Amino acid sequence: MIAGTNSGCGKTTITCALLRALINRGLKTAAFKCGPDYIDPMFHTEIIGAKSRNLDMFLCGEQVTKYLLKKNSENADISIIEGVMGYYDGLGFDNTLYSSCDFSNKTSTPVILAVNCLGMSLSVVALIKGYLEFYENQIVAVILNNISEGMYLKYKDSIERHLNIKVLGFMPRQKEAVLESRHLGLVTAEEVVALDEKIELLAKMAQKYIDLDAIISLAKSALPLVCEEVIIVKQNPVKIAFARDKAFCFYYEDSLELLRQMGAMLIPFSPLEDGVLPEGIDGLILGGGYPELYLEKLSKNTSMLNSIKDSVINGLPTYAECGGFMYLGKTITIDDRKYKMVGAIDTNSILTKKLQNFGYIHIKAYEDNMFCNKGEGINAHEFHYSSSDNNGKTFKALKSSGKSWDGIFATDTIYAGYPHLHLWGNIDFAKRFLKRCWDFRSK
Repeated sequence: MIAGTNSGCGKTTITCALLRALINRGLKTAAFKCGPDYIDPMFHTEIIGAKSRNLDMFLCGEQVTKYLLKKNSENADISIIEGVMGYYDGLGFDNTLYSSCDFSNKTSTPVILAVNCLGMSLSVVALIKGYLEFYENQIVAVILNNISEGMYLKYKDSIERHLNIKVLGFMPRQKEAVLESRHLGLVTAEEVVALDEKIELLAKMAQKYIDLDAIISLAKSALPLVCEEVIIVKQNPVKIAFARDKAFCFYYEDSLELLRQMGAMLIPFSPLEDGVLPEGIDGLILGGGYPELYLEKLSKNTSMLNSIKDSVINGLPTYAECGGFMYLGKTITIDDRKYKMVGAIDTNSILTKKLQNFGYIHIKAYEDNMFCNKGEGINAHEFHYSSSDNNGKTFKALKSSGKSWDGIFATDTIYAGYPHLHLWGNIDFAKRFLKRCWDFRSK
């Protein structure tokens, strides 16, 4: 695991550099992201040429998460897991539950701590000492970020002289390789100009300044992963269209793969570029993303808006979350300008300047719906800067702090709301969705 002292310390940059450097060595490399973030895995995917996966014990549970890690790394020579936020940051302020530390402890994953040295000299030693001694952990080495080649040996000597830890290299400041950010983290991989050239530059720096042999050796020291097998039962075959383009790109690859394993054929389409939904579909998924960046184009594609609205009204089983939920509503407003959307559910959204909701939640149904029966639920995650005048009221959302609220539009054929779900968190949700799709197909 490449973990960080904090968000913004450079762990994504270092992870991307290492992934490409290992690929360039001819190693078959698997990539993972600890936690619920959608964007970092997109960069991993572009680098390794295979899907990167999220590993989240809150959303999926410990045993299922271990199973997904084992399943998706079986054919790889080495697996690199990027941590989430700061190493000890998890569910709350009083414990490390669901943090990178918690994950690495439960999976016995060796950890390399990424440390941003900008603005510090000897204080870097105190910082690392605090991370090493604060709580039980798997930290075995550090990589330094934002220092010059000329200063590296001074930092390395000072750290290794004062602490029982190895420094395996550094990444210098390089403007040409900066990965830009926006309000939900990095911009998506598809938006980065000359991404491949930037990643190759990062890889060359990693090859030059980081001890790759030592990293491979540390990976080999990881203990065998023990987990319970998860048996997936095949369902009736159905065809499901899912929105995938620049506006709608937030998907957990394992959730999509679960639907495929259960018998669904997933057909990608673009609400931006296509005129209508694919023909002969039995279900629809509208994932999250950045619809707010493409509102004019989305609103002008009236044939697609009408195609989706007519299909949803006529009973097409539809699963929409966050950006997809906003798109399925009547309007989205940004900077006082209102754009017409699908209008299949009675809600209007507006983009704000601050985070409206963030963090892990558990959602529990007030009544029977497409995904579950009354009283059943699933763990979820929210992270959005928009607010809506009607969030729905079919589920109760509950945070660990005790705060709760109502939300989500859910009927026999619709699930639409802000929370992001990982379907491995409650496989019955996936079963029920596919059953509804089969019922629609049968009609």
